[in-house]
Amino acid sequence: QVQLVESGGGLVQAGGSLRLSCAASGRTFSNHPMAWFRQAPGKEREFVAAIKWSADSTYYANSVKGRFTISRDNAENTVYLQMNSLKPEDTAVYYCARAPPYSASWYYSGVYDYWGQGTQVTVSS
Repeated sequence: QVQLVESGGGLVQAGGSLRLSCAASGRTFSNHPMAWFRQAPGKEREFVAAIKWSADSTYYANSVKGRFTISRDNAENTVYLQMNSLKPEDTAVYYCARAPPYSASWYYSGVYDYWGQGTQVTVSS
């Protein structure tokens, strides 16, 4: 069974940076689009960023565009989220997610159907 394990969360001051990692088990990682979502207390989970299986295309929510960068290393079965210029409103549990292989709508949040357990990111003002 595939597992997605996030790491790298923590407490950071506003304006700081964090890099999240998501390690995936299984031999077909390179076939799957991957994404990051987040959920703040009392709010619904929201899409943050996605990356195509080939790593040649990415897609971001407007709220993080220009500050966050998603990337992947298919040789290491890992997807990353580099978060810069963090704001208190970025505080949330961040989840890694996987879509079915070669999903044509990889940029659409609704195709992601497999989730990790999440890692907490807290940005203090």
